[in-house]
Amino acid sequence: MIVWINGAFGSGKTQTAISLKNRLPNAYIYDPEKAGFYIRKNIPDSMQKPDFQEHSLWRSIVHEHLAYLAANADDIIIVPMTITDPIYYEDTIGRLREQGHQVYHLVLDASEETLRQRLAKRGNGQNSWAAQQISRCIQGLSDPLFENKLITDNMSINEVVEAVSRHAGLRLQKDRRSWLTIRWFRITSRWR
Repeated sequence: MIVWINGAFGSGKTQTAISLKNRLPNAYIYDPEKAGFYIRKNIPDSMQKPDFQEHSLWRSIVHEHLAYLAANADDIIIVPMTITDPIYYEDTIGRLREQGHQVYHLVLDASEETLRQRLAKRGNGQNSWAAQQISRCIQGLSDPLFENKLITDNMSINEVVEAVSRHAGLRLQKDRRSWLTIRWFRITSRWR
């Protein structure tokens, strides 16, 4: 099973993915950004695009890699990645579903004010790339294609993880990390 955690920057995708992974017996976090960074490093400047998702190669790599993992691993594959363009959604999630792979897609939704506050707490100012993407993300994720929205403004990471697991039909276990590691994670992630 693939659990795709979508949402604007600052919605809590990465923190949710890490906490979810630590409460599932067989879970793996797949980071599609790494494919984007690989593409950026391995193409000439003349081919660069502002967002690596604009490269059909990125969508192809992510789709093929996730299809390979889903077909060969018993793990639950967690994908924390913002995707707001319906075409890009269909090129990745849609194709995986067409091929018979079980993909649970969820949008972590939060108000613009909450997103800006969370980004500021992690050091992203109002002019940062992530902050500049908020309006685009909110608008893109309003498309009905982006189903299963979870409003996270007033939720803790634990509450989000539990809601994701309920919606996806996952059975959580006790977090395997020490209380000190969990506490440190919450302090450094700046979202309690």
